Amino acid sequence: MLWVLFLLVAWGAAIVSCTRLCLAAVAAAQPMDPDPAADGKGLSLYEAAFLSGGPRRVGDLALVTMCRERRLLLAHTGWVTVVDPEGRDELERSVITAIGPEGQALVRPVRAAFATAAPVRALGDRLVAAGLAVPASARTNVAVAVRQVRAACALVLAMAVAALLLVPPAAGRGPVASWFMLPLLLTVSCLLIARVEAHPYSRWASPAGQQLLSRIDVPPRRTVAQRSGGGPDGGADDADVLTALAVHGTVALSDPALRAALKTHWGH
Repeated sequence: MLWVLFLLVAWGAAIVSCTRLCLAAVAAAQPMDPDPAADGKGLSLYEAAFLSGGPRRVGDLALVTMCRERRLLLAHTGWVTVVDPEGRDELERSVITAIGPEGQALVRPVRAAFATAAPVRALGDRLVAAGLAVPASARTNVAVAVRQVRAACALVLAMAVAALLLVPPAAGRGPVASWFMLPLLLTVSCLLIARVEAHPYSRWASPAGQQLLSRIDVPPRRTVAQRSGGGPDGGADDADVLTALAVHGTVALSDPALRAALKTHWGH
């Protein structure tokens, strides 16, 4: 009956980790008190980008905006080159600063530097203060809890294998295996629910922020795809493309060079 000790360890790990995940997910989903003024003014494109994909999406938007206005060059090889060193706002100046004094750099280090720039952090802080973004601590708690459930799932499997090795084949290993199926199902089901409800375990927008995002008029992707190869004077077409990029990410771009430059090194 030594295998019962392994079963208790498996159950303990499963219950504790799943409980932590549920508590973290509930805390992250708690509605915050939105700023009435924020609801009235709507979202800027950069705010929509942050709520949809965080600092990475904001960087995508800044790079594509400057590229379409011919103030940056984005190569499909992943290099970005400064054409106009004068940024029009703090975020664009942060992009230029991240590229460096040489005026050319790989997108990957530019992304890393831009994501931690003060204007990007200030943008996130403003959205959190307005009740539109999920605090970083809540996102971190969910991500940590998911990792703990994954570890518990692996531990359950290890305990099951160890227990089965202790049971003589003649005694029948089926009943022992069935006992371990319960904590295994518990951990796997929690991971599946988290995958659906909290993917990618770091949702940026709060319920109030999601409501504002849902009000953004995003053109159909087919229409955006026809426009996303436009030049610097695209006018309303540019607005549609940039709006779709802010909300949907790089999948909204049909330009293969832009997708290669951004998707390969940034993701979406």
